[in-house]
Amino acid sequence: MKNFLPLFKVQIFLALFFLLPAEYVFAQAEFKPWGNLDGIRIKGQLMAFNTSLVVAGQNWKKISVTGKELQKPKYTRQDKGATVNTQIGNLDFTEVVKDAGNGSVVLSLKFIVLKDTTVKGVYFNISLPESVYQNSQVKFNGNEQKFDQSKVNQDSVYFQSSAKKISFDAKHQQVEFQMDTVTTVIARQDNHQKFIRLYLPICSGKLNRGLLIERTYRIKVSGDIDQSTATLKLDTNIQGRAFAGLGGNFRIQNPKLDPLVIDYCLKNLRVAWGRVEMPWSAWQPDSSLDPLAVDTSKQNIRVRKAMDMTQRLSRMNIPVIVTAWFPPAWAAEGKLSFGKSPQGIWGNPLNKASMPLIYKSITSYILYLKKYYGVDVQFFSFNESDLGINVRQTPEEHDELIKGLGAYFKSAGLKTKLLLGDNSDATTYKFTYPAINDVPARPFMGAVSFHSWRGWDTGTLQKWATIAEITRLPLIVGEGSIDAAAYSYPEYFEDPSYALEEINLYVRLLAICQPLSILQWQLTADYSPLKGGGIFDNNGPLQPTQRFWNLKQLASTPKDLHYMPLTTNKADISCTALGDNKKHVYTIHLVNNGASRNVHLTGLPHSLKEIKMYVTDGTRTMKQVKIINVNNQQCDFQLDERCFTSLVSE
Repeated sequence: MKNFLPLFKVQIFLALFFLLPAEYVFAQAEFKPWGNLDGIRIKGQLMAFNTSLVVAGQNWKKISVTGKELQKPKYTRQDKGATVNTQIGNLDFTEVVKDAGNGSVVLSLKFIVLKDTTVKGVYFNISLPESVYQNSQVKFNGNEQKFDQSKVNQDSVYFQSSAKKISFDAKHQQVEFQMDTVTTVIARQDNHQKFIRLYLPICSGKLNRGLLIERTYRIKVSGDIDQSTATLKLDTNIQGRAFAGLGGNFRIQNPKLDPLVIDYCLKNLRVAWGRVEMPWSAWQPDSSLDPLAVDTSKQNIRVRKAMDMTQRLSRMNIPVIVTAWFPPAWAAEGKLSFGKSPQGIWGNPLNKASMPLIYKSITSYILYLKKYYGVDVQFFSFNESDLGINVRQTPEEHDELIKGLGAYFKSAGLKTKLLLGDNSDATTYKFTYPAINDVPARPFMGAVSFHSWRGWDTGTLQKWATIAEITRLPLIVGEGSIDAAAYSYPEYFEDPSYALEEINLYVRLLAICQPLSILQWQLTADYSPLKGGGIFDNNGPLQPTQRFWNLKQLASTPKDLHYMPLTTNKADISCTALGDNKKHVYTIHLVNNGASRNVHLTGLPHSLKEIKMYVTDGTRTMKQVKIINVNNQQCDFQLDERCFTSLVSE
């Protein structure tokens, strides 16, 4: 970046004003555990913008920003607010966000220099969506600023000025920054990311160890609240794939606390599918040993617990996927890797010279489960082998594994098949392409699988629906959730925004991908949907969170209903419908990400006269709130703000 004015070491006071009424308006900040604000909600509707901290090193080509999975932050929740502590280089930042009334929040920032360092600059960055603000009237100190957006090149400065007040007046929103001193405000347009970016300088130059700098920003929002009627259209004439129901992962990692969560979940949820670990490195640490000859009472404790878990699910008639994470040393190339290398590489490739022994070892585990535990394993996979957590494969190696191990399973008399993919994210769909195009591999594939940690856009998710259609295989979301790093800031699990974002993704996955099941990561103490009982050092009573009630409401969908097309005219409503025309059983799931509004639903079957309505949100736990009358294949009801709602036929 270039053409920047010198930075000033000044105290900044920032306010975003939006013509709010005089009475108190609660501002619900979307404050993320890595230290960024994604906007503020009024009456449930998001007034979107993004804040981040930016540290420019020697130049603007080397910048660091706060963001998801970029640092290792600490996150704590307080009444009407939250605190994030994180580090960028030698700077230790603490941000505290609190509701301040009148649709505003106060963000208090302080950072301390841990070691003498020199920076080009430290900035508080605000990014405004170009879709909202691209045609704004821009004013500095009340005077209109003229600029021609058609002449703006990517990442170029299109205005910069010293001012105490700057405002963006868009059609439906107005934003105004007011500082308590004249400050250099630098604005840029990033055409690739579709944001207008404002950089407010905090400090620059040489920073001595122990230096403490504090800033306070007041952010105030308002705008048009869309509470117009939503129209939903259902088509029961088209029946898609079947939904077996919600599943879960049951990888035992905490022998003390995992049983508490597992027992509660299996008692209180209808679990349709299960995924458990094969502790491969403990099963056969030495290739010269025959693990089938080991008596069950003398098995490694990790192996016994994993097999006991598999048997428990099987006895509940829950089909099981067995997945291997860590390979034994003899089965891997090079020294075993238990994390990301300095080169950014995860995991180990399999030892090509040992493939016959690898096939035999994995098959022996599944045969052992069948002989001594009475378990027929449905599918096998290596966890996230596209990435290397912890076996790393190329797409071609994945294809060869499916054929080689699949044939070995068959020769041993097993019906177990392999998962195609079981990828780390939705974004890596090309990993499956060699196997898709390899006809001899098809008979050994049991299902398509990916994990939902990243890649939520509709286009990417549709790729997986297409893969399932091409291969004519069921689709399974092998690990379902939204933040792979959330275990490191577990208080975020109790945030209503996390709960709603997670269930919103699941409803979208159902509508777009039509999966056989979504397997929650996890139904154990790891990423627990419960709190208390010592989980994450919370010693209160064991109890369900909002996330658990969301899962229970979804899991209550009757078994093996088929997906049916359901459309909406509102972008902030996610919806999916399932039904069985022969049994006259129907379920509709809705996530409202915005303000409350009336809904008009059409296309319901002639046989349907009433629908029960269940709601889970920050105050209600799968509560039946009413029975809706259906007339002429249609009905009307109110959808409350920021809630998960299910309509269930009588």
